[in-house]
Amino acid sequence: MKNIVVIYWSGTGNTEMMAQSVAEGAKVNGDQVELLSVEEATSEDVISADLVALGCPSMGAENLEEAFMQPFVDSLEEVDFDNKPVVLFGSYDWGDGEWMQDFEDQMKEYGASLVTEGLIVNLTPEEDDLIKCKELGEQLASA
Repeated sequence: MKNIVVIYWSGTGNTEMMAQSVAEGAKVNGDQVELLSVEEATSEDVISADLVALGCPSMGAENLEEAFMQPFVDSLEEVDFDNKPVVLFGSYDWGDGEWMQDFEDQMKEYGASLVTEGLIVNLTPEEDDLIKCKELGEQLASA
């Protein structure tokens, strides 16, 4: 049985909805899935997981949230990812997804193996967006 962790930050609830759907999809094979807000997560949660999902909306000028998520992601530089499978997701209001590309680049730099491109959703996730989130979780579980 794989240990999967889904860690997210959400200001309006949009990315939290996405995280819940990713976690639901990740349970497809009966694996252990833990859903954590970044405020309660530690790098140890990432170290001990076999598979990792990280979610954060675009903030400000297409950045990760700066008080909790960016410091958490920065702390992962010390983690030996050794090609650990990771998926990324988040919501946004405007822009073209530059924050997700930066997020992907940072995680690749740390040695994470991105299972697929980061999943981005404009504003509040619709039903079809939540289905895509669930499918993202299924992809992660099958990695």
